[in-house]
Amino acid sequence: MTIVDPVVEPGPELSREQVARYSRHLLLPDVGVLGQRRLRNARVLVIGAGGLGSPVLLYLASAGVGTLGIVEFDDVDASNLQRQVIHGEADIGRPKSVSARESIRAVDSTIEVRLHQVRLEPRNAVNLFRQYDLVVDGTDNFATRYLVNDAAAVAGIPYVWGSIYRFDGQVSVFWDAAPGGLGVDYRDLYPDPPAPGTVPSCSEAGVLGVLCGVVGSIMATEAVKLVTGMGDTLLGRLLVYDARTMTFRTVTLRRDPGRVRVSEVEEDYEVSCGVASPLPSVDSVDGDLDPTSLRALLDGDTPVALIDVRDPVEWDIVHLDGATLMPLPTVLAGDAVASLPTDRPVVLYCKTGVRSAEALAVLRAAGIADVHHLRGGLEAWARDVDPTVPTY
Repeated sequence: MTIVDPVVEPGPELSREQVARYSRHLLLPDVGVLGQRRLRNARVLVIGAGGLGSPVLLYLASAGVGTLGIVEFDDVDASNLQRQVIHGEADIGRPKSVSARESIRAVDSTIEVRLHQVRLEPRNAVNLFRQYDLVVDGTDNFATRYLVNDAAAVAGIPYVWGSIYRFDGQVSVFWDAAPGGLGVDYRDLYPDPPAPGTVPSCSEAGVLGVLCGVVGSIMATEAVKLVTGMGDTLLGRLLVYDARTMTFRTVTLRRDPGRVRVSEVEEDYEVSCGVASPLPSVDSVDGDLDPTSLRALLDGDTPVALIDVRDPVEWDIVHLDGATLMPLPTVLAGDAVASLPTDRPVVLYCKTGVRSAEALAVLRAAGIADVHHLRGGLEAWARDVDPTVPTY
């Protein structure tokens, strides 16, 4: 078992109104009046007000956390509403942080909500974290996850981490400075980031909407446990959830004896995680096409082989007329080279241009010269050429 002392001191005595509001907590021996006073005195920073941040923020607000910080600079999009339950139709186009604050205040108007409408970066992360007792990380990219991990280690505070992918979720608690030699962090689970392009985002791979509620609720539970000191935390354990089979399992995590303790944040996490590496960013290669240029090419007299490198389920949603489906794994395996025509230009496309850029690099390395890709993918095509093409 991994039981740790509460990370927050009790706040003032509860008012009569607060006793009534939190009575179901007060009846729990592991929470009680003292635990609720800790919750009211707690300062919790939530990174992201999206799929995971939505249930985390709503449940922490309902639990009575006195101060909630939100790091979020994005706006609400219609595609968010399938899983980001803190936002509604009327919020489309509005800042997520503002929408989230209004929803929190609708739950409890006495909670202090601090908005940090900035991109989390090495220059601001540590000082920001030091203003809070703990952090909850619901981000969806490896660069930010490593930054959160290192900033929390430097600030000396614990954080709850969660991740979702299609039907699967993971949750753990990381605290490099945990007492009793219990400290583990994200780098003990993932010493090195995955290769660029090997882990698609939710916008490319999809995600079951209700999965966010399950994983986010578990993350909120771990935050409450850290604040109050109740129960057995996930520090030193990884919880893995499979929504398809409705199974949970836990994996023991141990500190890597060879890992050097983090003493400062890096200068550029996007570079170290491969986000800014040259390989996937081949938009600068001569011959790449923007949507307008591709439209002109398709309207010309020269035949064009239009290749869709997305997954079959995406093809079923929308595809360009005259295109041929050739999923990226087929290209990466080398199976596509022999089937590509050599008597006409080949133009690859995907949703955003990331996968088609990767396929382009592979095919050019294989010696195919007259191959190009649609810069910006179908999203750019819908924006610049054909607004009737649905985005997803």
